[in-house]
Amino acid sequence: MAEPTTTTQARWLRRGMAAALGLGLLAGAAVLGSVAWVRATAAGHTYGDDDLGAVPPAPVALVLGAQVYPSGRPSPFLAGRLDRAKELYDAGLVRVILVSGDNMAREYNEPDAMRSYLLAAGVPADKVVADYAGFDTYDSCARAQRIFGVDRLLVVTQGYHLPRAVATCRALGLDADGVADTSVSGSEAWRRGALRDQLATVKTVFDVVSRRDPVLGARETSVDRALQD
Repeated sequence: MAEPTTTTQARWLRRGMAAALGLGLLAGAAVLGSVAWVRATAAGHTYGDDDLGAVPPAPVALVLGAQVYPSGRPSPFLAGRLDRAKELYDAGLVRVILVSGDNMAREYNEPDAMRSYLLAAGVPADKVVADYAGFDTYDSCARAQRIFGVDRLLVVTQGYHLPRAVATCRALGLDADGVADTSVSGSEAWRRGALRDQLATVKTVFDVVSRRDPVLGARETSVDRALQD
């Protein structure tokens, strides 16, 4: 009587392994397809550290948020993005910097930390606009367009994240190019971030296909006013 039970268990084990293999292949195909779409959409619209002279001008630089320490100091990743945006401003390639990040709690505020950093670096206060509901890449890009009325921008983030950010903006209808920061490349955190970003392309494809709404509100005119000054 034990043999049929053993045979049944083996059959279910084989079926389970086949199902797991099938799901793994499906997940792998989803990631590869999403990465391919991101790279194709961003192709020709990303610029590295040595390409400043080739970067096309835009009215606005969109700086995407990243970790802020409890002291309010930007992490090296975020500081690198902000330094890059200031380079663009100083070079006359952008006229306004839109800092977009997470304001999840009273004690954690990415946009205020980003704005303070830029002001301390010498960017005029009336040229830095904060978006407090940039909870992820899609939200930041969608809100730049739908809340702040931006239609042309340079998005600034780490090099491994840049194709996904540019592809997101362009898929939403923004005339977007991107400028990379690589100041912290080669670190273990960079390698982990690069791996996570490849997996995140699947969410990006879902977001731009579904056209989900970010957090919305009244139309902001702060970018418009900053551009008029």
